[in-house]
Order: sequence, then C-alpha cells, then structure tokens
Amino acid sequence: MSSRSTVILGTGSYAPERIVTNDDLAHMVETSDEWIRTRTGIRERRIAAPTETTSDMAVHAARNALADAGVAAQDIDLLIVATLTPDMPMPATACLVQPKLGVPTTAACFDVAAACSGFVYALDTACAMVGSGRYRKALVIGVEKLSAVIDWQDRTTCVLFGDGAGAVVVGASDQPDCGLLGTKLGTFGDGADLLYISHGGSLFPSTPESIVARNHCIRMKGKEVFKLAVRAMDEAARDILEQHHVRADQISLVIPHQANLRIIEAISEYLELPMERFFVNVDRYGNTSAASIPIALDEARRAGRIKPGDLTLLVAFGAGLTYGSALIRW
Repeated sequence: MSSRSTVILGTGSYAPERIVTNDDLAHMVETSDEWIRTRTGIRERRIAAPTETTSDMAVHAARNALADAGVAAQDIDLLIVATLTPDMPMPATACLVQPKLGVPTTAACFDVAAACSGFVYALDTACAMVGSGRYRKALVIGVEKLSAVIDWQDRTTCVLFGDGAGAVVVGASDQPDCGLLGTKLGTFGDGADLLYISHGGSLFPSTPESIVARNHCIRMKGKEVFKLAVRAMDEAARDILEQHHVRADQISLVIPHQANLRIIEAISEYLELPMERFFVNVDRYGNTSAASIPIALDEARRAGRIKPGDLTLLVAFGAGLTYGSALIRW
C-alpha cells in the first residue's frame, strides 16, 4: 500500500420497513421468542418487500453515505458491492447500482462474494485501490436480501437472518496514521460444507426438482459454525492488534459481525474487553451478512460512539469459511 492514508469519508445504511418479530416467526415454525432470544440474542429482523431488490436497498444506503460524506455520485470512480444475494447471477449487482445512483460509466464496478465477511474484504480492496493512486473515491456497499434464500420451514436458520444495506465512501488523505491502518483476511476452506447454498451454480444447476426440495436455501451446521466463528474472529482480532502493536484496551469500539450475541460475548471474553466496548444491534436486525458491519458502523457513528482519534476494530466471519478484521483510526 502507498504512503497515502485511505479514510472513510462518510457512512450510510438502510433497513426495510417490515419488522418480523420472534413472535411472528412462532406462528410460522415451531419456535418461541424465548428460544430465539436465549440462543441468539435476536428479537426482530427486517424483511424486504417482495418487489424490493438487493440493488434497491444498496442504492438507499449509498445515497445516505454519499450525503454524509458530502460527495456526489459523479465523483465515484470505484464501486464495490459485497453480497451473497445479488439481483441475478449475471451481471454484478454493482453494475445495476451504478445507473440508479448516477455513478459515471468510467467507474470500475464489481461485486465481492465473501458472505458475511464480504464488507471487510470489499473495504480492504477499495482502500488498496484508492491507496495505489489509481482511483480517487470509492463507494463500498454491503447489502443482502437474505429473505430470498431462507427456507421458511427450517426453524434452525429462518430465525437468524434479515435484510438490509450499509455503505461507506472511501477517499485518500495526506494525514499520516489515520483511516484504514490494516486488515487481516483469511479462509478456512475446509469448512465450506458448514454454511452453504448447494444448488444454483455449476456444480448443481437449478432444476424443477431442486426448487421443490428448497436446495436453493441456506443450510448451516450451527454448532460447528459457532466454534469456528469464535476461533476465526478471535485470531483475526489478535493478529491485527499484534501487527500494529495495539493493545486490546486501546480499542475504543469493536464492531463485530452481528450473527449471534453469544459469539460476540465469547469474543469479548477472549479479548478481555467489556461488552460496553462492543457495538451490538443483532437484537434488532438479526444476521444481515455482508450488510451487518456497515449498518452497525453507520449506527455507531450517528450515535456518537465513534470520535476523531478513536481506534475501531471491525471483525467478521462468514461462509467459506472466510474471516477478516480491520483496524481504523478516525
């Protein structure tokens, strides 16, 4: 990376209007509010309207981020969308977001597929590209319409996920030691069978039978994912702190992937940081995958939880199993 700093100029988020509570789900599958809350910390989640697409939600969050940054869409020359629920397999959702926002046709637009770690992967990519000097301003969006790939008859997964979008605008700065200080990305590829959507790709193309069998929905081995998620997030957090000679108690705020409150509590214990240093909104949104961290980041900034000079740690894990962390000085 060049000597130029890459900084977050603005943040934005969007959540669909429809709220589905645990009690609502109890009328759909055999579950209860108490069962869901004690195991996940989730109380409700947002669900997009049938006609509301992933790109629609991305545009809402992006406009809020651009307004916060004071940057016009015409000034964006790099657009990256992190998602596992694109509008369609081809083209990239970023290509659909571009004309809706009015981003110039000279901009590079592409998607990143790293599931729940997608935003951290996309942020690292954008900062590297802006830091190289080849791009001036990047728009990074994490967005999911997970309701489109949920099996609403599977009580072990349908209670976990929600829809939404978050975005950041990234630019260069001559101020040293600020912005994205570094990232740590990695993958446990031998865990690919723990969290997946089996059909719809070249391995298992779509068939009428696969649709009836709901093979295009998320499947998860919950206990195994939990264990590996805690390990991956702990390692990613420790590695980035050691890399930059930062103690855990110097972190003002940790923004973890919002998958499960118990996972966040485990990371808090391992890092020996109180839960007050962690931003948590999983109770209101559930797991929104690639949208999880940017939504939380935007809410944390707007709530005054992030101030100039603060060190913020982002840490995530997702299907793959991918994982990542990012250290940011504001």
